[in-house]
Amino acid sequence: PGVGIGLHGVSLAFGLTVLTMAYAIGHISGCHLNPAVSVGLWLGGRFPGAKLGPYIVAQVLGAIAAGAVLYLIASGAPGFDVSKGFASNGYGTHSPGGYTLAAAALTEVVMTAFFLIVILGATDRRAPAGFAPIAIGLVIFGWYAFRGEYDHLPQKSKDLYTND
Repeated sequence: PGVGIGLHGVSLAFGLTVLTMAYAIGHISGCHLNPAVSVGLWLGGRFPGAKLGPYIVAQVLGAIAAGAVLYLIASGAPGFDVSKGFASNGYGTHSPGGYTLAAAALTEVVMTAFFLIVILGATDRRAPAGFAPIAIGLVIFGWYAFRGEYDHLPQKSKDLYTND
């Protein structure tokens, strides 16, 4: 049966996941789910340098664990073949729009910068309290909806290094 949710459904799912995680663990860890956020907050003077290394190690280990779980789930489907592009994206032939590495990299840099601007602005002490996860989740939704043109399953900038 056709149960796919399409690009906008996937985009909404990612945005809502980040939104709910920000509410769930934001008060514990700041909800830095990837190194780009931690580094950006450190550069913005909002995160101590002494914690940067351990956060990045934890983020990488968490990504490896999450990838393993997704692999175990996906490999349970009939006809699963990891060589067909398991949760991958990229540029060139790995991009629905055929975008170049330069175009993909520029998009990643610009969108990550805007994402960090939203995070820094929404979490500023002068911003309305309690609404940051909504702004951050909506940015993720928009980011994924936009990025779907040039990659299959939008991730963060780390995916530029996995183009096979």
